[in-house]
Amino acid sequence: MKKKVLWAGILAVGFSAFLAVPELGAQTPAKAVEKAEKGWMTDFSAAQKLAEKTKKPMLVDFTGSDWCPWCIRLDKEVFAQKAFQEYAAANLILVKIDFPRGIRQSDAVKKQNQKLAEKYGIRGFPTVLLINGDGKVIGSTGYKPGGAEKYVAHLKSLLK
Repeated sequence: MKKKVLWAGILAVGFSAFLAVPELGAQTPAKAVEKAEKGWMTDFSAAQKLAEKTKKPMLVDFTGSDWCPWCIRLDKEVFAQKAFQEYAAANLILVKIDFPRGIRQSDAVKKQNQKLAEKYGIRGFPTVLLINGDGKVIGSTGYKPGGAEKYVAHLKSLLK
């Protein structure tokens, strides 16, 4: 009996530790919503209308946010950094078109994302497009090493 209780305790602690470390489990829908609230839109039509209204280009990140190693690196090394966030807040409409494996999405979002991937000929992740309010691609890139400052400079060169 004591062995069963001991094993149950060990399993409970181990499982709790697994859930507490975000890198080991899939990103929860709550974290995906939190990310969207930090400046990233997921509704392409709404983002395009905002781009038209503000005359700012959209930075559209086609990503596999919870499984693609280069996407995760781009997010951590660039998108999560203050230099990028400050530049983006003043100059871009951020749009995340995600193809996750462990994050739930509505059927409408899945359908929208698939149509956009087909429309813009997305062949791999991450693909980052700069798109104007008319839906025209004005620049294309992906992961670039060097951090947020270099990435911002790269984006500026694409937008000239």
